[in-house]
Amino acid sequence: MCICVNCRHVHNCTAYYLIQKQHNSVNDKKNINKFFIPEKTLINISINYIDTYMYFDWDLVECLSFIEMPGNWIV
Repeated sequence: MCICVNCRHVHNCTAYYLIQKQHNSVNDKKNINKFFIPEKTLINISINYIDTYMYFDWDLVECLSFIEMPGNWIV
């Protein structure tokens, strides 16, 4: 699971924006002001299959800039 959902920086983080973009869930009107660049992030990309269809699941699993703020992604 992506640790970004409980991070204080989730709404302005460039790394989380990249992950949203890869999941095709970017709302450009909400994500215009991405200015926070996190330090030392680790993104895990899982390769999954459904029948013959291959898809990727992107999760940020480590970030030195993480500051816990549960539920911050709910807006």
